[in-house]
Amino acid sequence: MKTTYLILSLMLCFCIKSIAQDELNYQIFKNQPINFGGDSGYDQESIRLQNGRIVYKKVKVPNFPLGTDVKIKLALRSNGDRWDKSGSCFVVSDTSKISILDVSKGKKTFPVSSNLNDKFGGIKATDTYSPVVELLRFMTPFGVGYYSNEEGKHRKPVYIPKWEKEVLWEQDISQLATLVSNTFYVGVWIDSWTKEGYNIDLSLEYSNRPRKTVQVKPLVNTICYVDGQSLPDFFAVTPLEEDFKLDNDAKNVKLYYTTTGHGGHEGGDEFIKIKNSVYLDGQLVLDTIPWRDDCASFRRFNPTSGVWLQKDSASYIDEASDTYKIKEIEERIASSDLSRSNWCPGSLVKPFVMDLGDLKKGNHRLKISIPATEATEDKLNHWLVSAYITYQE
Repeated sequence: MKTTYLILSLMLCFCIKSIAQDELNYQIFKNQPINFGGDSGYDQESIRLQNGRIVYKKVKVPNFPLGTDVKIKLALRSNGDRWDKSGSCFVVSDTSKISILDVSKGKKTFPVSSNLNDKFGGIKATDTYSPVVELLRFMTPFGVGYYSNEEGKHRKPVYIPKWEKEVLWEQDISQLATLVSNTFYVGVWIDSWTKEGYNIDLSLEYSNRPRKTVQVKPLVNTICYVDGQSLPDFFAVTPLEEDFKLDNDAKNVKLYYTTTGHGGHEGGDEFIKIKNSVYLDGQLVLDTIPWRDDCASFRRFNPTSGVWLQKDSASYIDEASDTYKIKEIEERIASSDLSRSNWCPGSLVKPFVMDLGDLKKGNHRLKISIPATEATEDKLNHWLVSAYITYQE
């Protein structure tokens, strides 16, 4: 009896170990164009929206009853677009509810209760509609790949050996494993207005390593994925509030909040520090100024960034005297070097993660307050924010 029990235990351990080591990689897009009215590519399974600014596909992967780690990888190359653009990779998993895919095809309309101020549609979750959950927020660099050649050598600072051919972003999205298992839709949006646009590769990697899974509840998303959605410039006049309900007590609740400021040129929300305040049930859970001051570290991805010369003083070793001397120089400074509201050209945007502890079943309220700058015709200040919670029941 003991021998039989030992054999069964060893077999079970072997099976679990085998499952855990069986990693799965799924290539969703390969060299897929995203543009405005340009080439659609060769993938017959991909579907384009917004005249090619969104591409999405139905994906089928196994179910992972014991849980799994999930990593997303997205590579991007310019196909002739010279500019930095906002980008978002998202998932639609619950097809029983209205989604942006239904609305984009004209099959459904946004519920009135998903709107803000009767103008900004599809921003908030309702009983029948869920804003898409972002898998990855990113910002395209200036011209990586297409313009990574000798023509841009005079813009290249001496500390960069070469212009990169592409930019690759990777992010752990294991907390979203339940959304990217079985059958779901994955899409990528880039705010490109050029015919040339970009080419992307996208893959999901599953470790198949057993781990606890969590539930995911989408809350808000202000990105304009659907034609006709207004530029989300409302933060200048009102906070964003979302009421949501938990059917059961929730444990180990975490709030994922992604935010970036845009527009306005010099002195606009892209280039000035503005506080983001997030409240849950009236309690302040995040009070931060989202800001990136390391943008010069992405210079190798930005061959078409505008470059200016700025006078500076430099300390250097004079070979004749073998001592340090100081002289006036002209230093390159690129647009892509400038600090921005939580992003850099060529960077991914990591969500802020707040540990909320346990929440009781019933009604709750999320409030996001950003004292943003008002948008005008030539200064399109706006904030792209999205939020969801994860929890255990």
